[in-house]
Amino acid sequence: VAASSSAASASAVSGTLASSAAAGATTTIAASGSAVPATLPSGWLSTNPTAVPLSGINAAAPSASTQPLPSPSPAGTKPSHIPNAPGLPNAASIVVANYPALDKTPPTNSPEVQQWIAEVAASGVNIPTWSPNVAGGCAANPQAVADKSRCWWTCGGCTNATDVTTCPGKLHWGLTYDDGPAPYTPDLLNYLDSVNLKATFYVVGSRALSYPGLLQEEYLKGHEIAVHTWAHPQLTTLTNDQIIAELGWTKKIIKDVLGVTPLYMRPPYGDIDDRVRAICKAMNLIPVMWTRLSPTSTFDTADFDVHGGTATVSTVLSNWQGILANATSLNTGFIVLEHDLFQQTVEIATGYVLPDALAFTPKLTIEPVGTCLGLPAADSYIETNDNTTNPLPLQASSAPGSSGSSSSSGNSTAQSTSSAPAAHLTSGSLLALAAAFGAA
Repeated sequence: VAASSSAASASAVSGTLASSAAAGATTTIAASGSAVPATLPSGWLSTNPTAVPLSGINAAAPSASTQPLPSPSPAGTKPSHIPNAPGLPNAASIVVANYPALDKTPPTNSPEVQQWIAEVAASGVNIPTWSPNVAGGCAANPQAVADKSRCWWTCGGCTNATDVTTCPGKLHWGLTYDDGPAPYTPDLLNYLDSVNLKATFYVVGSRALSYPGLLQEEYLKGHEIAVHTWAHPQLTTLTNDQIIAELGWTKKIIKDVLGVTPLYMRPPYGDIDDRVRAICKAMNLIPVMWTRLSPTSTFDTADFDVHGGTATVSTVLSNWQGILANATSLNTGFIVLEHDLFQQTVEIATGYVLPDALAFTPKLTIEPVGTCLGLPAADSYIETNDNTTNPLPLQASSAPGSSGSSSSSGNSTAQSTSSAPAAHLTSGSLLALAAAFGAA
């Protein structure tokens, strides 16, 4: 399988779809509904027998029926996988008006944000004072790109010791899904249950407020919950106070729904530099990226882009096979960027990517990021973390399970940095949030 996949790996292991536009390059992707056939790559190992046909997974596909969304669980319910976890709060009593507007960066003058700003200031962490980037990615920010001290992941792939980018164990896959919970997430949860897999879900605060019962179901089923900001902005384009508001409100709504506060976060679009990292550290958050081989090659399936018509399902599956080919050559495990926001992303995951991964030889160990780092599930949350084995980020000098240090691999971008207007979620339906979210 690795041999048949290797030809695809040079171009397929990627953030090359939306990201090329951000870097000023031109990339042509056959739009959904074009003459390009949707076919499985050669050497494909397994497909879910109930999978949606590839020809039916595209931007023009009609909305599939969704399962009834779960209501909040009774207050006091405890997850079986974390014995020392507190009981669930009464999520049914959450007052939406007490939270910021959906999918908009929260204002910074609220009492809550002012308290978080004061806590960051008192943390002792040195927060860089450089100005935020402007929208438009690397091409629009040449000075930031040239300043290697910023360690800007978007433009060159620079990481430092606080970033999680791989799983330590060879062929261990840290399974992650971004941007939910959303109406098609139950389909993904049901499939994961059927094959006994757990994942890490990077939760958008606005979605947690919209679907508290679904967030509780993810958590109670044993999946790991992490922070993905309130409104999914490019964090390097925000002021320090705005970043604090984005992270603070997301931490708050997750705790208000689950009773625990995540220790892990993923920056939307992978857009992080040392200013954002410092704020994360001050707020006890560990950045989790996805595996990157070079400035232009990352373990991004580009599944998100199918919904908007800028990638085909065939491209995503070729990307996946390229990822597998490269994963076998790594001395570590790997982390892949995927999403549970849209019908198409869930159909690709449950119908094709996960079945293929389960049939892969040599066998992959598929698990949440915290588990792949060798930590118990309890160590993923502030309230249940064991500080004797897993120091809180504010006291730690490196990420859990990490032996890496700061590095830079060039100044080309491998991530989309496009900006778009915010969208609002209406009850009972999934809006076209691609307009608000971009591609990560």
